[in-house]
Amino acid sequence: MTETPFTPSDEQTPPRRLFIKTYGCQMNVYDSERMADVLRPLGYATTDTAEDADFVILNTCHIREKAAEKVYSELGRLRELKDARARNSTTATGTSRTSMIIAVAGCVAQAEGEEIMRRQPAVDIVVGPQAYHQLPELLTRMARARGERIGADFAPVDKFDALTFEKIGARSVNGPTAFLTVQEGCDKFCSFCVVPYTRGAEWSRPVAAVLAEARQLADKGVREITLLGQNVNAYDGEEADGKPSTLARLAHALAEIPGLSRIRYTTSHPNDMSDDLIAAHGELEALMPWLHLPVQSGSDRILRAMNRKHGRQKYFDLIDRVRAARPDIALSGDFIVGFPGETDADFEQTMDLVRRVGYASAFSFMYSPRPGTPAASLGSQVPAAVARERLHALQALLWAQQTAFNAAMAGHTMDVLFEKTGRNGAQAIGRSPWLQSVHVEDADHLIGRIVTVEIEHGRQNSLKGRLLHDGATPFKQRDQLIGA
Repeated sequence: MTETPFTPSDEQTPPRRLFIKTYGCQMNVYDSERMADVLRPLGYATTDTAEDADFVILNTCHIREKAAEKVYSELGRLRELKDARARNSTTATGTSRTSMIIAVAGCVAQAEGEEIMRRQPAVDIVVGPQAYHQLPELLTRMARARGERIGADFAPVDKFDALTFEKIGARSVNGPTAFLTVQEGCDKFCSFCVVPYTRGAEWSRPVAAVLAEARQLADKGVREITLLGQNVNAYDGEEADGKPSTLARLAHALAEIPGLSRIRYTTSHPNDMSDDLIAAHGELEALMPWLHLPVQSGSDRILRAMNRKHGRQKYFDLIDRVRAARPDIALSGDFIVGFPGETDADFEQTMDLVRRVGYASAFSFMYSPRPGTPAASLGSQVPAAVARERLHALQALLWAQQTAFNAAMAGHTMDVLFEKTGRNGAQAIGRSPWLQSVHVEDADHLIGRIVTVEIEHGRQNSLKGRLLHDGATPFKQRDQLIGA
Protein backbone atom coordinates (compact mmCIF):
# COMPACT_ATOMS: atom_id res chain seq x y z
CA MET A 1 0.00 0.00 0.00
CA THR A 2 1.34 3.45 -0.90
CA GLU A 3 1.84 5.78 2.02
CA THR A 4 0.16 9.18 2.04
CA PRO A 5 3.01 11.69 1.87
CA PHE A 6 3.89 13.47 5.08
CA THR A 7 2.97 17.14 4.95
CA PRO A 8 3.39 19.88 7.53
CA SER A 9 0.34 21.31 9.24
CA ASP A 10 -1.10 24.45 7.67
CA GLU A 11 -1.49 25.91 11.16
CA GLN A 12 2.09 25.33 12.24
CA THR A 13 4.31 28.33 12.91
CA PRO A 14 7.14 28.94 12.56
CA PRO A 15 7.63 27.13 9.22
CA ARG A 16 9.65 23.92 9.16
CA ARG A 17 13.37 24.42 8.77
CA LEU A 18 15.96 22.04 7.39
CA PHE A 19 19.69 21.92 8.18
CA ILE A 20 22.03 19.59 6.28
CA LYS A 21 25.65 19.12 7.33
CA THR A 22 27.75 17.59 4.55
CA TYR A 23 30.89 15.56 5.03
CA GLY A 24 33.29 14.28 2.37
CA CYS A 25 33.26 14.53 -1.39
CA GLN A 26 31.54 16.70 -4.00
CA MET A 27 29.05 13.91 -4.65
CA ASN A 28 27.82 14.34 -1.10
CA VAL A 29 27.44 18.08 -1.77
CA TYR A 30 25.28 17.25 -4.79
CA ASP A 31 23.27 14.71 -2.77
CA SER A 32 22.67 17.25 0.00
CA GLU A 33 21.33 19.75 -2.51
CA ARG A 34 18.98 17.11 -3.91
CA MET A 35 17.78 16.15 -0.42
CA ALA A 36 16.76 19.77 0.09
CA ASP A 37 14.95 19.62 -3.27
CA VAL A 38 13.11 16.43 -2.26
CA LEU A 39 11.99 17.96 1.04
CA ARG A 40 11.01 21.39 -0.30
CA PRO A 41 7.53 20.25 -1.45
CA LEU A 42 6.92 19.14 2.15
CA GLY A 43 7.36 22.71 3.35
CA TYR A 44 10.98 22.58 4.47
CA ALA A 45 13.14 25.66 3.93
CA THR A 46 16.87 25.50 4.61
CA THR A 47 18.56 27.19 7.55
CA ASP A 48 22.22 27.75 8.34
CA THR A 49 22.34 26.24 11.83
CA ALA A 50 21.18 23.06 13.52
CA GLU A 51 19.91 25.10 16.46
CA ASP A 52 17.22 26.66 14.24
CA ALA A 53 16.25 23.44 12.49
CA ASP A 54 13.28 21.15 12.86
CA PHE A 55 14.94 18.52 10.68
CA VAL A 56 18.70 17.92 10.79
CA ILE A 57 20.46 15.64 8.29
CA LEU A 58 24.09 14.58 8.56
CA ASN A 59 25.20 13.52 5.09
CA THR A 60 28.17 11.35 5.91
CA CYS A 61 31.41 10.03 4.43
CA HIS A 62 32.90 6.62 5.25
CA ILE A 63 36.26 6.94 3.49
CA ARG A 64 38.23 7.89 6.61
CA GLU A 65 37.91 6.43 10.12
CA LYS A 66 38.00 9.88 11.73
CA ALA A 67 35.20 11.07 9.44
CA ALA A 68 32.89 8.38 10.80
CA GLU A 69 33.81 9.18 14.41
CA LYS A 70 33.14 12.88 13.79
CA VAL A 71 29.59 11.91 12.85
CA TYR A 72 29.01 10.16 16.17
CA SER A 73 30.48 13.14 18.01
CA GLU A 74 28.11 15.48 16.14
CA LEU A 75 25.18 13.18 16.93
CA GLY A 76 25.97 13.56 20.62
CA ARG A 77 25.70 17.34 20.29
CA LEU A 78 22.47 17.05 18.30
CA ARG A 79 20.97 14.80 20.93
CA GLU A 80 21.49 17.58 23.47
CA LEU A 81 19.75 20.04 21.13
CA LYS A 82 16.91 17.60 20.62
CA ASP A 83 16.47 17.07 24.35
CA ALA A 84 16.52 20.83 24.95
CA ARG A 85 13.89 21.29 22.23
CA ALA A 86 11.68 18.74 23.97
CA ARG A 87 12.06 20.52 27.32
CA ASN A 88 11.33 23.93 25.81
CA SER A 89 8.60 23.14 23.34
CA THR A 90 7.35 26.70 22.95
CA THR A 91 8.98 29.77 21.45
CA ALA A 92 9.39 33.13 23.16
CA THR A 93 6.04 34.16 21.69
CA GLY A 94 4.31 31.12 23.13
CA THR A 95 4.06 29.34 19.79
CA SER A 96 4.46 25.57 19.89
CA ARG A 97 7.67 24.21 18.34
CA THR A 98 7.94 20.81 16.73
CA SER A 99 10.37 18.24 18.05
CA MET A 100 13.69 17.96 16.26
CA ILE A 101 14.03 15.14 13.73
CA ILE A 102 17.54 13.76 13.20
CA ALA A 103 18.58 11.75 10.15
CA VAL A 104 21.90 10.23 9.14
CA ALA A 105 22.42 9.91 5.38
CA GLY A 106 25.30 8.98 3.09
CA CYS A 107 27.93 6.28 3.21
CA VAL A 108 28.20 5.83 6.99
CA ALA A 109 24.45 5.36 7.01
CA GLN A 110 24.74 2.71 4.30
CA ALA A 111 27.52 0.84 6.10
CA GLU A 112 26.43 1.19 9.72
CA GLY A 113 22.67 1.78 9.71
CA GLU A 114 21.71 -0.62 12.50
CA GLU A 115 24.78 0.37 14.53
CA ILE A 116 23.83 4.06 14.29
CA MET A 117 20.34 3.35 15.59
CA ARG A 118 21.75 1.25 18.43
CA ARG A 119 24.58 3.62 19.35
CA GLN A 120 22.59 6.85 19.14
CA PRO A 121 18.85 6.45 19.94
CA ALA A 122 18.24 10.13 19.15
CA VAL A 123 18.52 9.30 15.43
CA ASP A 124 15.08 8.99 13.84
CA ILE A 125 15.97 8.05 10.24
CA VAL A 126 18.93 6.42 8.51
CA VAL A 127 19.11 6.59 4.72
CA GLY A 128 21.86 5.49 2.32
CA PRO A 129 23.17 7.46 -0.68
CA GLN A 130 20.96 5.60 -3.17
CA ALA A 131 17.78 5.92 -1.10
CA TYR A 132 17.46 9.54 0.01
CA HIS A 133 14.58 10.07 -2.40
CA GLN A 134 12.64 7.95 0.14
CA LEU A 135 12.94 10.64 2.82
CA PRO A 136 9.30 11.80 2.47
CA GLU A 137 8.07 8.23 2.88
CA LEU A 138 10.41 7.57 5.81
CA LEU A 139 9.14 10.74 7.48
CA THR A 140 5.58 9.49 7.03
CA ARG A 141 6.39 6.13 8.58
CA MET A 142 8.20 7.77 11.47
CA ALA A 143 5.32 10.19 12.11
CA ARG A 144 2.92 7.25 12.27
CA ALA A 145 5.25 5.36 14.60
CA ARG A 146 5.36 2.35 12.35
CA GLY A 147 7.38 0.79 9.60
CA GLU A 148 11.03 0.88 8.62
CA ARG A 149 13.16 3.93 9.43
CA ILE A 150 16.18 2.75 7.49
CA GLY A 151 16.47 3.19 3.73
CA ALA A 152 19.48 1.40 2.28
CA ASP A 153 18.53 0.41 -1.26
CA PHE A 154 21.10 0.13 -4.06
CA ALA A 155 18.78 1.53 -6.71
CA PRO A 156 20.26 4.59 -8.45
CA VAL A 157 17.72 4.30 -11.28
CA ASP A 158 14.84 4.71 -8.80
CA LYS A 159 16.64 7.58 -7.08
CA PHE A 160 17.23 9.64 -10.20
CA ASP A 161 13.73 8.85 -11.51
CA ALA A 162 12.41 10.40 -8.29
CA LEU A 163 14.56 13.51 -8.70
CA THR A 164 13.18 14.64 -12.05
CA PHE A 165 11.63 18.04 -12.69
CA GLU A 166 8.22 16.36 -13.09
CA LYS A 167 8.44 14.82 -9.62
CA ILE A 168 9.95 17.57 -7.45
CA GLY A 169 10.38 20.62 -9.68
CA ALA A 170 13.55 22.38 -10.75
CA ARG A 171 16.82 22.10 -8.86
CA SER A 172 17.69 24.88 -6.49
CA VAL A 173 20.67 26.94 -7.65
CA ASN A 174 22.91 29.02 -5.38
CA GLY A 175 25.26 30.60 -7.90
CA PRO A 176 26.79 30.34 -11.37
CA THR A 177 28.46 26.96 -10.67
CA ALA A 178 26.84 23.61 -9.93
CA PHE A 179 27.65 19.94 -9.45
CA LEU A 180 25.93 17.36 -11.65
CA THR A 181 26.20 13.67 -10.80
CA VAL A 182 26.40 11.55 -13.96
CA GLN A 183 27.90 8.31 -12.64
CA GLU A 184 27.79 6.46 -9.33
CA GLY A 185 29.41 3.43 -7.79
CA CYS A 186 32.70 1.66 -8.35
CA ASP A 187 33.79 -1.69 -9.77
CA LYS A 188 37.51 -1.18 -9.15
CA PHE A 189 37.69 -2.65 -5.62
CA CYS A 190 40.88 -0.95 -4.49
CA SER A 191 41.91 -2.87 -1.41
CA PHE A 192 41.72 0.18 0.89
CA CYS A 193 38.36 1.57 -0.25
CA VAL A 194 34.80 1.12 1.03
CA VAL A 195 33.08 2.85 -1.91
CA PRO A 196 32.04 -0.35 -3.76
CA TYR A 197 30.31 -1.48 -0.56
CA THR A 198 28.59 1.81 0.25
CA ARG A 199 27.79 3.16 -3.24
CA GLY A 200 27.36 -0.11 -5.15
CA ALA A 201 28.38 -1.06 -8.67
CA GLU A 202 29.17 1.44 -11.42
CA TRP A 203 26.06 2.91 -13.00
CA SER A 204 25.68 5.83 -15.41
CA ARG A 205 22.70 8.12 -15.96
CA PRO A 206 21.24 8.23 -19.48
CA VAL A 207 22.54 11.05 -21.67
CA ALA A 208 19.08 12.58 -22.08
CA ALA A 209 18.60 12.84 -18.31
CA VAL A 210 21.98 14.52 -17.83
CA LEU A 211 21.35 17.00 -20.64
CA ALA A 212 17.89 17.83 -19.30
CA GLU A 213 19.27 18.65 -15.86
CA ALA A 214 22.14 20.65 -17.37
CA ARG A 215 19.68 22.72 -19.45
CA GLN A 216 17.66 23.49 -16.32
CA LEU A 217 20.83 24.66 -14.59
CA ALA A 218 21.87 26.81 -17.56
CA ASP A 219 18.38 28.35 -17.71
CA LYS A 220 18.81 29.38 -14.06
CA GLY A 221 22.12 31.13 -14.72
CA VAL A 222 24.66 28.37 -14.14
CA ARG A 223 27.73 28.96 -16.31
CA GLU A 224 29.95 26.09 -15.11
CA ILE A 225 29.09 22.51 -14.21
CA THR A 226 31.29 19.86 -12.66
CA LEU A 227 30.33 16.34 -13.68
CA LEU A 228 30.60 13.97 -10.73
CA GLY A 229 31.15 10.27 -10.31
CA GLN A 230 33.13 7.86 -8.19
CA ASN A 231 34.77 6.93 -11.52
CA VAL A 232 33.33 9.66 -13.68
CA ASN A 233 35.48 8.85 -16.71
CA ALA A 234 33.95 5.35 -16.73
CA TYR A 235 30.69 7.04 -17.76
CA ASP A 236 28.74 4.93 -20.28
CA GLY A 237 25.20 6.30 -20.09
CA GLU A 238 22.67 5.29 -22.72
CA GLU A 239 22.30 7.52 -25.77
CA ALA A 240 19.08 8.06 -27.72
CA ASP A 241 19.87 5.10 -30.00
CA GLY A 242 20.32 2.80 -27.00
CA LYS A 243 24.09 2.60 -27.37
CA PRO A 244 26.48 3.57 -24.56
CA SER A 245 28.02 7.02 -24.63
CA THR A 246 31.41 8.07 -23.32
CA LEU A 247 32.29 10.98 -21.08
CA ALA A 248 33.91 12.70 -24.05
CA ARG A 249 30.73 12.49 -26.16
CA LEU A 250 28.70 13.70 -23.19
CA ALA A 251 31.03 16.69 -22.79
CA HIS A 252 30.66 17.57 -26.47
CA ALA A 253 26.86 17.49 -26.12
CA LEU A 254 26.93 19.61 -22.96
CA ALA A 255 29.12 22.19 -24.68
CA GLU A 256 26.27 22.83 -27.14
CA ILE A 257 23.89 24.02 -24.39
CA PRO A 258 23.42 27.81 -24.63
CA GLY A 259 24.82 29.68 -21.63
CA LEU A 260 26.93 26.77 -20.39
CA SER A 261 30.51 27.96 -20.79
CA ARG A 262 32.60 25.68 -18.61
CA ILE A 263 32.73 21.92 -17.99
CA ARG A 264 34.80 20.04 -15.43
CA TYR A 265 34.70 16.45 -14.19
CA THR A 266 35.90 14.52 -11.14
CA THR A 267 36.94 11.95 -9.89
CA SER A 268 38.78 9.98 -12.57
CA HIS A 269 40.62 6.66 -12.62
CA PRO A 270 43.75 6.24 -14.77
CA ASN A 271 42.36 3.04 -16.30
CA ASP A 272 39.37 4.94 -17.71
CA MET A 273 41.23 7.78 -19.46
CA SER A 274 40.06 6.87 -22.97
CA ASP A 275 41.54 8.16 -26.21
CA ASP A 276 38.49 10.27 -27.01
CA LEU A 277 38.49 11.85 -23.55
CA ILE A 278 42.15 12.80 -23.87
CA ALA A 279 41.42 14.24 -27.32
CA ALA A 280 38.45 16.20 -25.96
CA HIS A 281 40.79 18.19 -23.72
CA GLY A 282 42.40 19.60 -26.83
CA GLU A 283 39.19 19.98 -28.85
CA LEU A 284 36.68 21.50 -26.40
CA GLU A 285 37.26 25.07 -25.27
CA ALA A 286 34.54 24.55 -22.66
CA LEU A 287 36.42 21.64 -21.07
CA MET A 288 38.58 23.36 -18.49
CA PRO A 289 42.35 22.70 -18.39
CA TRP A 290 42.29 20.92 -15.04
CA LEU A 291 42.36 17.17 -14.40
CA HIS A 292 42.03 15.34 -11.10
CA LEU A 293 43.68 11.96 -11.70
CA PRO A 294 44.42 10.07 -8.47
CA VAL A 295 47.39 7.72 -8.40
CA GLN A 296 47.61 7.01 -4.62
CA SER A 297 51.24 5.79 -4.66
CA GLY A 298 54.33 6.01 -6.82
CA SER A 299 55.48 2.49 -5.97
CA ASP A 300 54.53 -0.36 -8.31
CA ARG A 301 54.69 -2.79 -5.38
CA ILE A 302 52.24 -0.73 -3.33
CA LEU A 303 50.00 -0.11 -6.33
CA ARG A 304 49.69 -3.89 -6.75
CA ALA A 305 48.86 -4.27 -3.06
CA MET A 306 46.24 -1.53 -3.45
CA ASN A 307 44.75 -3.44 -6.43
CA ARG A 308 44.98 -0.30 -8.54
CA LYS A 309 45.51 -2.32 -11.76
CA HIS A 310 47.98 0.20 -13.18
CA GLY A 311 51.62 1.01 -12.59
CA ARG A 312 53.63 4.20 -12.34
CA GLN A 313 54.79 4.05 -15.97
CA LYS A 314 51.21 3.83 -17.25
CA TYR A 315 50.42 6.90 -15.15
CA PHE A 316 53.41 8.79 -16.58
CA ASP A 317 52.36 7.82 -20.10
CA LEU A 318 48.83 9.09 -19.51
CA ILE A 319 50.10 12.41 -18.19
CA ASP A 320 52.31 12.81 -21.26
CA ARG A 321 49.38 12.11 -23.61
CA VAL A 322 47.04 14.52 -21.80
CA ARG A 323 49.67 17.26 -21.83
CA ALA A 324 50.29 16.69 -25.52
CA ALA A 325 46.57 17.24 -26.15
CA ARG A 326 46.29 20.23 -23.80
CA PRO A 327 49.71 21.71 -22.96
CA ASP A 328 48.43 24.10 -20.29
CA ILE A 329 46.51 21.48 -18.31
CA ALA A 330 46.94 21.48 -14.53
CA LEU A 331 47.09 18.19 -12.62
CA SER A 332 45.56 17.29 -9.29
CA GLY A 333 45.93 13.98 -7.50
CA ASP A 334 45.23 11.82 -4.44
CA PHE A 335 47.92 10.14 -2.34
CA ILE A 336 47.88 7.67 0.52
CA VAL A 337 50.99 7.26 2.67
CA GLY A 338 51.61 4.53 5.21
CA PHE A 339 49.77 1.81 3.32
CA PRO A 340 50.50 -1.61 4.91
CA GLY A 341 53.96 -2.75 3.94
CA GLU A 342 55.11 0.62 2.58
CA THR A 343 58.87 0.96 3.01
CA ASP A 344 61.08 4.02 2.87
CA ALA A 345 61.97 3.02 -0.70
CA ASP A 346 58.28 2.78 -1.65
CA PHE A 347 57.63 6.22 -0.19
CA GLU A 348 60.59 7.67 -2.07
CA GLN A 349 59.02 6.34 -5.28
CA THR A 350 55.92 8.39 -4.45
CA MET A 351 58.02 11.50 -3.87
CA ASP A 352 59.81 10.85 -7.17
CA LEU A 353 56.49 10.58 -9.01
CA VAL A 354 55.29 13.87 -7.52
CA ARG A 355 58.52 15.62 -8.52
CA ARG A 356 58.30 14.28 -12.08
CA VAL A 357 54.60 15.07 -12.63
CA GLY A 358 54.34 18.45 -10.88
CA TYR A 359 50.92 19.04 -9.33
CA ALA A 360 48.90 22.24 -9.12
CA SER A 361 46.95 20.79 -6.18
CA ALA A 362 46.54 17.46 -4.43
CA PHE A 363 44.90 15.63 -1.54
CA SER A 364 47.08 13.47 0.69
CA PHE A 365 46.21 11.25 3.63
CA MET A 366 47.62 8.74 6.07
CA TYR A 367 46.29 5.25 5.42
CA SER A 368 43.21 4.52 7.51
CA PRO A 369 42.03 0.88 7.75
CA ARG A 370 38.35 0.54 6.94
CA PRO A 371 36.50 -2.51 8.29
CA GLY A 372 35.58 -5.03 5.62
CA THR A 373 38.24 -3.95 3.12
CA PRO A 374 41.05 -6.38 2.16
CA ALA A 375 43.79 -3.98 3.27
CA ALA A 376 42.43 -3.85 6.82
CA SER A 377 43.57 -7.43 7.42
CA LEU A 378 47.04 -7.03 5.93
CA GLY A 379 50.09 -7.40 8.12
CA SER A 380 53.02 -5.00 8.18
CA GLN A 381 50.97 -2.01 9.29
CA VAL A 382 53.15 1.10 9.19
CA PRO A 383 53.64 2.77 12.59
CA ALA A 384 51.59 5.93 12.91
CA ALA A 385 54.63 8.07 13.70
CA VAL A 386 56.38 6.90 10.54
CA ALA A 387 53.29 7.47 8.40
CA ARG A 388 52.83 10.92 9.88
CA GLU A 389 56.43 11.89 9.12
CA ARG A 390 56.01 10.72 5.52
CA LEU A 391 52.76 12.64 5.18
CA HIS A 392 54.40 15.85 6.36
CA ALA A 393 57.22 15.42 3.86
CA LEU A 394 54.81 14.72 0.99
CA GLN A 395 52.58 17.64 1.86
CA ALA A 396 55.54 20.01 2.04
CA LEU A 397 56.47 19.01 -1.52
CA LEU A 398 52.90 19.27 -2.79
CA TRP A 399 52.37 22.65 -1.14
CA ALA A 400 55.61 23.94 -2.67
CA GLN A 401 54.43 22.83 -6.11
CA GLN A 402 51.02 24.43 -5.63
CA THR A 403 52.58 27.70 -4.44
CA ALA A 404 54.94 27.76 -7.42
CA PHE A 405 52.09 27.05 -9.86
CA ASN A 406 50.04 29.93 -8.45
CA ALA A 407 53.03 32.30 -8.34
CA ALA A 408 53.72 31.62 -12.03
CA MET A 409 50.31 33.11 -12.90
CA ALA A 410 51.45 36.63 -11.97
CA GLY A 411 51.42 38.96 -14.96
CA HIS A 412 49.12 36.75 -17.06
CA THR A 413 45.53 37.45 -18.05
CA MET A 414 42.79 34.86 -17.78
CA ASP A 415 39.03 34.52 -17.80
CA VAL A 416 37.52 34.37 -14.31
CA LEU A 417 33.98 33.25 -13.50
CA PHE A 418 32.86 35.36 -10.57
CA GLU A 419 30.88 33.28 -8.08
CA LYS A 420 30.29 35.35 -4.94
CA THR A 421 31.13 38.52 -3.10
CA GLY A 422 34.19 38.70 -0.88
CA ARG A 423 34.57 39.92 2.67
CA ASN A 424 36.18 43.23 1.78
CA GLY A 425 33.83 45.87 0.43
CA ALA A 426 33.12 45.39 -3.26
CA GLN A 427 35.49 42.43 -3.60
CA ALA A 428 34.37 39.45 -5.68
CA ILE A 429 35.71 35.90 -5.68
CA GLY A 430 35.82 33.79 -8.80
CA ARG A 431 37.45 30.73 -10.32
CA SER A 432 40.21 30.58 -12.89
CA PRO A 433 40.19 27.95 -15.65
CA TRP A 434 42.60 26.02 -13.39
CA LEU A 435 40.16 26.07 -10.44
CA GLN A 436 42.12 28.59 -8.40
CA SER A 437 40.23 31.03 -6.24
CA VAL A 438 40.72 34.57 -7.64
CA HIS A 439 40.10 37.69 -5.53
CA VAL A 440 39.38 40.95 -7.35
CA GLU A 441 38.44 44.34 -5.87
CA ASP A 442 35.48 46.41 -7.14
CA ALA A 443 33.99 43.45 -9.00
CA ASP A 444 30.92 42.55 -6.93
CA HIS A 445 28.68 43.74 -9.77
CA LEU A 446 30.06 40.97 -11.98
CA ILE A 447 28.79 37.91 -10.09
CA GLY A 448 27.74 35.25 -12.61
CA ARG A 449 29.86 36.68 -15.43
CA ILE A 450 33.09 35.49 -17.01
CA VAL A 451 35.48 38.44 -17.16
CA THR A 452 39.11 38.94 -18.21
CA VAL A 453 41.38 39.55 -15.23
CA GLU A 454 45.08 40.32 -14.95
CA ILE A 455 46.77 38.39 -12.14
CA GLU A 456 48.90 40.59 -9.90
CA HIS A 457 50.31 37.84 -7.69
CA GLY A 458 49.67 34.27 -6.59
CA ARG A 459 49.48 32.85 -3.08
CA GLN A 460 49.51 29.24 -1.94
CA ASN A 461 45.72 28.93 -2.05
CA SER A 462 44.53 31.80 -4.23
CA LEU A 463 45.32 34.50 -6.80
CA LYS A 464 44.95 38.27 -6.57
CA GLY A 465 43.86 40.02 -9.75
CA ARG A 466 42.54 43.25 -11.20
CA LEU A 467 39.89 43.94 -13.80
CA LEU A 468 40.95 44.88 -17.31
CA HIS A 469 37.39 45.71 -18.32
CA ASP A 470 33.86 44.52 -17.56
CA GLY A 471 33.28 42.61 -20.78
CA ALA A 472 33.42 38.84 -21.13
CA THR A 473 35.86 37.55 -23.72
CA PRO A 474 36.89 34.04 -24.70
CA PHE A 475 40.12 32.80 -23.16
CA LYS A 476 42.64 32.54 -26.00
CA GLN A 477 45.96 32.67 -24.16
CA ARG A 478 46.46 29.05 -23.20
CA ASP A 479 49.90 28.87 -24.86
CA GLN A 480 51.43 31.59 -22.73
CA LEU A 481 50.99 29.46 -19.58
CA ILE A 482 52.67 26.33 -20.90
CA GLY A 483 55.05 25.11 -18.24
CA ALA A 484 53.71 27.53 -15.65
